Amino acid sequence: MSLFHLLLIAVIQGVTEFLPISSSGHLILLPNLTGMDDQGLAIDVAVHVGTLFAVILYFWPDVKLAAVGTLRLLRGRIDTPGARLAFLLAVATVPVVIVGLILKVTGLNDAMRSVAVIGWTMLVFGIVLYVFDQRGPKVRKAEDWTLRDAVVMGLWQVLALIPGTSRSGITITGARALGYTREDGAKLAMLMSIPTIAMAGGLLTLDVMAHWDPTLALDAAIAAVFAFGSALLALILMMRLLKSVSFTPYVIYRVILGLILLGIAYS
Repeated sequence: MSLFHLLLIAVIQGVTEFLPISSSGHLILLPNLTGMDDQGLAIDVAVHVGTLFAVILYFWPDVKLAAVGTLRLLRGRIDTPGARLAFLLAVATVPVVIVGLILKVTGLNDAMRSVAVIGWTMLVFGIVLYVFDQRGPKVRKAEDWTLRDAVVMGLWQVLALIPGTSRSGITITGARALGYTREDGAKLAMLMSIPTIAMAGGLLTLDVMAHWDPTLALDAAIAAVFAFGSALLALILMMRLLKSVSFTPYVIYRVILGLILLGIAYS
């Protein structure tokens, strides 16, 4: 693959993974609307790994807390903030793992990769985000996360398996519906992305290892680095903007893109 193609894919993945505008939707649209070759599983794995390391670095204190807590959790103890956070993240990840495996086995995930589906999800879930962001109370903090909230947000996250929904967008929507502030809702959504991206990347890696290619490995490494850089910048920008700006700009983008895609799909 050309350096430009790798850079384009990595930047799209890095920027859209954490902004509530859907990374999978944009990556599916890239070959569909431009005629470029599909990047393939290896590059998908690489850019996901890049964004994974970006969110780990940005939220390192919380990640470290959960990592240490995981050791206690494995011993059956949930008696520290870290163990509690690790437990809640695990609970929130279960629904998307179960449904994701079902979609993969049945092949339904491939059936949903269309311009029309992405257009509808961009539009509908953009409006849903706007409604809950504007009407939802902003009183709860990340420290208030409960088992019930983890289950509810985990169920919201399942919707992200539909291309164009946006994993970060739909979990932020769930957090705002539960009354979390914009910043803390986004923080919980980002922390939830770590086990989700890690497990999805692990499944894709198994597929890639069966067809190992040294040249492709170099392309993947380049893509991972670009994705890491763009994802980290996007995270920093979004988290800073949330102190003074709502999610409305992202909603406007989603609605406009959704309408354009529906026009293309049904023309």
